[in-house]
Amino acid sequence: MISQCTTTRDFGAFAARSFMALLMTLILVGCESSPTTAPAKTLPTCKMTIGTKSYELEMARTPDEQETGLMKRDSMPENHGMIFIFETDRLQNFWMKDTRFALDIIFVDHSGRVVSVSTMQAYDLNTTSSMEPAQYAIELNAGQAKAAGVEKGNTLKIPESAQYKGK
Repeated sequence: MISQCTTTRDFGAFAARSFMALLMTLILVGCESSPTTAPAKTLPTCKMTIGTKSYELEMARTPDEQETGLMKRDSMPENHGMIFIFETDRLQNFWMKDTRFALDIIFVDHSGRVVSVSTMQAYDLNTTSSMEPAQYAIELNAGQAKAAGVEKGNTLKIPESAQYKGK
C-alpha cells in the first residue's frame, strides 16, 4: 500500500513538472519576434517578361534593400521575384544567408543581355558570382529560369521603372 502512494505522489510531481515545461516552451515560442514572411517595408514593383513568362518583381535599389533581399521569407509566389538594380555593370556576388528557399539568379548587363544563370540553395553561404559584369540581378524561385526558357546570351527588356536612374 505504501508503494502505491509513493508511486501516485511521484506521478503527480512528474505531471506537474511536465506541464510547467510545456507551458514555458509555449511561452518562449510565442515570444519569438523574427518575421517569417515578407518584411514590413514593401518595395515598389514592376512587371517584366522573362523568357516566355511574366513576373511581378520587387525592385531593390538601395544598399539596405539589396542586402536584405529575400531574407527571412518562407516562400514567394511562383510568378514573383526581385530585381537588384546597380549603378553600373560590375561582377556581382550573391549568397543565401537567411534565405529559406532555393532561388534562380539571372545576371543581366546594361544592354539587357543575360550574362549568366545559376541556382542557389537555401541558406548557402557560398558566393554565386556573375560570370561577366552585370548591372542587374533577378531572383526567381528555383526552376523558373529554366521553365521560362532563359539562357546565357538571351536579351531581356528591363522595364523603364527598373532602370538605374542615378543617385
